Amino acid sequence: MSLSKKFRGAAVVVAVAAMALTGCSSSDDETTSAAPTTSGDAAPALETFTEGKLTIATGEPAFSPWVLNDAPESGEGFEAAVAYAVAEELGFAKEDVVWVRTPFESAIAPGPKDWDFNIQQFSITEDRKAAVDFSSPYYTTSQAVLTTEGSKAAGAASIADLTDLTVGVSTGSTSYTTAVAQLGEDHVQVFNTNDDVVAALTAGQIDALVIDLPSAFYLRDAVLDGGKIIGQLPDSTEGGDQYGLLLAKDSPLTAAVTAAVDALTADGTLAALEEQWLNNAENVPVLQ
Repeated sequence: MSLSKKFRGAAVVVAVAAMALTGCSSSDDETTSAAPTTSGDAAPALETFTEGKLTIATGEPAFSPWVLNDAPESGEGFEAAVAYAVAEELGFAKEDVVWVRTPFESAIAPGPKDWDFNIQQFSITEDRKAAVDFSSPYYTTSQAVLTTEGSKAAGAASIADLTDLTVGVSTGSTSYTTAVAQLGEDHVQVFNTNDDVVAALTAGQIDALVIDLPSAFYLRDAVLDGGKIIGQLPDSTEGGDQYGLLLAKDSPLTAAVTAAVDALTADGTLAALEEQWLNNAENVPVLQ
């Protein structure tokens, strides 16, 4: 670990201490039922599940491009790389990171956790905040154009290439707002659900569909025969779902993990990792 990273990890601890002095919450004096312990010399002010270690959970299995080859310990894939960047920001060396696996639904359920934070594309919602804590966002989804190899849209390389085609979206979604803003309402066909949109694409009723990029990865790899992601649409004013690191409710680590994510956002680390693992590695250009 570089000296600069060590100092930045210490800065996170100082920032959290300052936050505690200015406005402690009622949870500050509570001990989580998972019985976390104080970590080792790398981050002496942080309480972790296992002393001297940072325990990070992800899905079983974990899919590309979030985690390559279902091996988060490699640090390869967007979320694996983000997890290690946060660990370093907190003052933990790579060898002090321990990976565990959890189902998605059990992770968002209330109750004690046997890990420090969990990363597997958890959208930050108010309903979930009643049961768990979230860090600030490490990724905001963009909207992608998905088609199949035999479609008229398969050769599209720009927004202009799509304007004479029929693109499907689900009603009331960010996908609808973005598609109309970029392609025009005349070329957008609206369906009740995303499942209906996918069925229309499979049946050849539409030439392509617009959906958030993570869902596009899943549909391409696990659902569609010959699926192809053409590219991302430029951001709309509506934005997209925000993904956060998930922690136990009132976790003593929430403030420190949030400060680490904020630092990685501010210094451009998260943007660089997104470009490396989601855009360049997957060849998903932003359509112009």
